[in-house]
Amino acid sequence: MCHACVMENVKSNMLSRRALFRGIAGAGAVAAVASAPAPLFAQSAAPAKAHDLTHELYDKFPTYFGAQQFWMDQKFSHAKDTFNLFEWRLSEHTGTHIDAPLHFTADGKSVAELPVEDLVGPLVVIDIRAKAAENPDAQVTPEDLKAWTDANGPIPDGAVVAMNSGWSAHVATDKFRNLGADGKTMHFPGFHVDAIKQLLEGSTKAIAVDTLSLDFGQSPDFIVHNTWLPAGRYGIEGIANLDALPAKGATIVVGAPKVKGGTGGPARVFALV
Repeated sequence: MCHACVMENVKSNMLSRRALFRGIAGAGAVAAVASAPAPLFAQSAAPAKAHDLTHELYDKFPTYFGAQQFWMDQKFSHAKDTFNLFEWRLSEHTGTHIDAPLHFTADGKSVAELPVEDLVGPLVVIDIRAKAAENPDAQVTPEDLKAWTDANGPIPDGAVVAMNSGWSAHVATDKFRNLGADGKTMHFPGFHVDAIKQLLEGSTKAIAVDTLSLDFGQSPDFIVHNTWLPAGRYGIEGIANLDALPAKGATIVVGAPKVKGGTGGPARVFALV
């Protein structure tokens, strides 16, 4: 083969390989964009303020079943031992707390197994205070989600969707549990399962409520728990101070406890605005 022919063959092969590499690189870029995780922060600039979304936990904090679920036993005192130390005993689902998928599944993720990136995300606040004031059995419905998106645009990818029913204001009173005339059935707001099914179609990481349960108080079957948690998502119950936040634009940070095998646990939750 002539020298010129060899050179032309080499050039042709090099150009073909360059084109192949460009194609691979382009496909890789497309794949990277397609698989890119949702942004963790709602803000494009540094937030200016932090808001605490956590109730202070104490021994008489209201509970779903009514009985005490938190105790503190002082083991050392500053007066006697020069330092203070308490031993705690508590139910996982007390105060402002997490419901991990394991809470309503046989083998779902424990609270320790929640990915840390799922504990930070854009916060969506669905305001149902007006209808909850008229009806304590009010629920977040698909219509409420539509009203939010009509006013604010699509729910952000990887969001935490929170119900603001105004119930947080009742936390120190009997109205927080709000027992009915039968002395057994509670009446407080929660999510409707149809809204949950709609959120499951997207990438919402968690739902949050300012009441004792993801389900409304008189739910007979925990249908929201049984639909949301087995899908690998988690919940936050007893969230506080949502009134101080905008409907969109805040970033929520969930300080979930990292307890091996835990089905949930008290959490320090805050929002950056």
